[in-house]
Amino acid sequence: MVVKPRRTTTKNPPILSHEFIIQNHADIVACVAMVFVVGLIFQMSSPFASIFIALHHNTTRSAVTGIQPATPFDDEILYTVGWKDSCAIFFYTLIGIVMHALVQEYILDKLTRKLHLSKIRHSKFNDAGQLLAFALISTIWGINIILRENYLSHISNLWEGFPHAEMTFVLKFYMLCQLSYWLHWVPEIYFLRMKKDEIPSKLITAGVYFAFITFAYLTYLSRVSTVLLVLHFIPEIFISLGKLSFFAEKEQASVWLFRVGNLFYIFARFLSVMCAVLTFWFGLEPFASQALRYLGLGLVGGLQCYLFFQFAIFHAKRLKGTGTTAAGSPKKSKKNFKRSL
Repeated sequence: MVVKPRRTTTKNPPILSHEFIIQNHADIVACVAMVFVVGLIFQMSSPFASIFIALHHNTTRSAVTGIQPATPFDDEILYTVGWKDSCAIFFYTLIGIVMHALVQEYILDKLTRKLHLSKIRHSKFNDAGQLLAFALISTIWGINIILRENYLSHISNLWEGFPHAEMTFVLKFYMLCQLSYWLHWVPEIYFLRMKKDEIPSKLITAGVYFAFITFAYLTYLSRVSTVLLVLHFIPEIFISLGKLSFFAEKEQASVWLFRVGNLFYIFARFLSVMCAVLTFWFGLEPFASQALRYLGLGLVGGLQCYLFFQFAIFHAKRLKGTGTTAAGSPKKSKKNFKRSL
């Protein structure tokens, strides 16, 4: 008697179908990025490929006098804003999609398999993990720039010599990577199959980040924007760690991480407002136009007030919900806390 092999119902999706693109989007995007990298090897395509990979619009100045250097050993390569930056943003957006997939596959997916999370908690766990990775890298990188550029020891560097049309390589690359990261969330909405109710909030968040960073980059406010970004991302690290700990059922650790994150969140809002007032209202007074100063101060101050207002409303609702359900059943209060995350 011959035993027929069991037919499997799993089939590979058709090539170039939606399912195929979603399942293999990281490999597809990596291949597209490799086309530009391989283009650097050949002399014919190297000028075109370098527009997307390398930073352009560079100027050479003397590190001592600030004019054209007399010898090549005294020069300092600085960069300005230009149209070729859009090509670099496109390329590093592709890199952001690939890095997003790598973090998801090799770190977050392995953790979620051990935790056995539901679909809703699985999505929130992934969002917190992705934000933690980016906030941690942005904070460490931003602190390195702040220390290297002496923004703490000489805080007047934030406004003296404005407009700061020339940037160092690290500062310009940092700003372009910020823009690329928030831009990469637009195709990620399709790749991650987000629900319709999740799409508006994700687009608004990415759009606000992208708009503010673009405004700072085009108006030569990259120095103060780097400080503000570092202040913003520090509490996000602790809050994201608290969410990950909570989903991993490490409730005691999550409580302390949330407390530290909330404390840093409040301090970050006040420090950001102080930095904006010091820079836009006092520091840039003899250098920038009145319209730019008022616009920058209004945008930063308005955003910080909105974030603090949302923070207060969120915790007020959570405390009210836990207070009304604590007398009846403690299980309901835990469910309300989980929903708030």
